[in-house]
Amino acid sequence: MATTNSLGRRKASIARVVLSEGNGTITVNGRDSKEYFPILLQQFKLQQPFKLTDTLGKYDVKVTVDGGGITGQVDAVRLGIARALVKLDAEHKPKLKAEELMTRDPREVERKKFGRKKARKRYQFSKR
Repeated sequence: MATTNSLGRRKASIARVVLSEGNGTITVNGRDSKEYFPILLQQFKLQQPFKLTDTLGKYDVKVTVDGGGITGQVDAVRLGIARALVKLDAEHKPKLKAEELMTRDPREVERKKFGRKKARKRYQFSKR
């Protein structure tokens, strides 16, 4: 039985993914994925790596995701699933890479600077 672990990150979220042969159930933090990520777009993002590689319903996914918000968590899980699929079968990599699922999104929140309202926004300038 094939089992593999992988890691996915996005913004402040970290997802640890365990992929094993099964019937396609996705469990996130001990809950069903449809309960944890109720929005259809989020559910689509979770299924995307499986649909691209024609492995939908072949693997069970157990995920522990931590930190960040819902969007960051979904994208972290998706990256983790894509990396796990490539570990199991390297032939999946070109399909996933073409859809940019193998790339970690490097965008992070910019820190607030002193003397400013936010990271870049300045206080209103007054001449007089």
